[in-house]
Amino acid sequence: MIWENSTFLWLLVLIPLLIVLAWWKRKQIQAKKEKYFSSELFSSLRSGFWPLGNRFKNIFTFSGLLFLIIALAGPKIGTEVREIKRQGIDMLVALDLSASMKAEDVRPSRLEKAKFEIDRLIERLQGDRVGLIVFTGEAYLQSPMTMDYSALRLFLDIAETDQMPSSATDFNAAMTTALEAFQALEDNESDASKVLLIMSDGEDHGQSYDEALQNLINNDIRVFTIGIGTSEGTTIPLYEEGTNQLIGYKRDNEGRVVTTKLQSGTLRDIASTGNGEFYSIRRGNEGIDTFLARMDELEKGEFASQEYADYKNQYQWMAALAFLCLVVAMLIPTYRSEP
Repeated sequence: MIWENSTFLWLLVLIPLLIVLAWWKRKQIQAKKEKYFSSELFSSLRSGFWPLGNRFKNIFTFSGLLFLIIALAGPKIGTEVREIKRQGIDMLVALDLSASMKAEDVRPSRLEKAKFEIDRLIERLQGDRVGLIVFTGEAYLQSPMTMDYSALRLFLDIAETDQMPSSATDFNAAMTTALEAFQALEDNESDASKVLLIMSDGEDHGQSYDEALQNLINNDIRVFTIGIGTSEGTTIPLYEEGTNQLIGYKRDNEGRVVTTKLQSGTLRDIASTGNGEFYSIRRGNEGIDTFLARMDELEKGEFASQEYADYKNQYQWMAALAFLCLVVAMLIPTYRSEP
């Protein structure tokens, strides 16, 4: 058994307190009766009083309060396995973790802004299956396709540039990994729309992605891109690990400070060829709302999932018992006509 509002259970301590209070009050009345009235006079004043009825009235009153408190706490009892049908799309988010994503031309940084927008995307999901790919020169399936959005957030939170062995960017690796993830789905023949969303600043230092992109198209996977950064560009700050103090800026092999810019042309080309659309985030107050609206227009498929713990609310039974006890308490007479 579990409780919906277990805080109300603290009210149960009132029951014994009320019983003790009623007992004390009765003792007070008894003491005054013996002080001011004789037994015969008091009996005549309370002619027709029914002690047993009064006792039952108190029992049902306290029982009604007990059941009412339990009902307020919301008891849930019983489990069952049930299958739920959900409708949605299959989507993989490919997040660029290259060194240039540390740039701060979009506050607080390109990477943190991308993670924030992905988190907003997760909040809007309703029955969609979503996975996460992280990539630089190599790509890894950080989270397989899932409808467990809490787990997806955990994988997103730990995504950092330092976890990758390479600091360059290779879209070919991300696309190849995405295709493998889509093909690994058990219901790969589902009629749900398949979407790959690439979030990057567009800088590409890898091999040609043309073949990998064509393979996605051949498998009916639409590719959308979101560019993060500004065309003016900025430097890549370096912070001391632990203290988070600025210690300099990233430099190339010749010692010159590296400047990174949003390469929107590359991302536009990928989206156009991949039957998707390109969006950009150049300022901190910009988001992916336009992309989210576009997702609502895509064809949704039906997925089956199982919930293994289905606790049923049972408060209505406790509420019914409480009502019944209180009604009975009201109907029980404490006086009755003497024959």
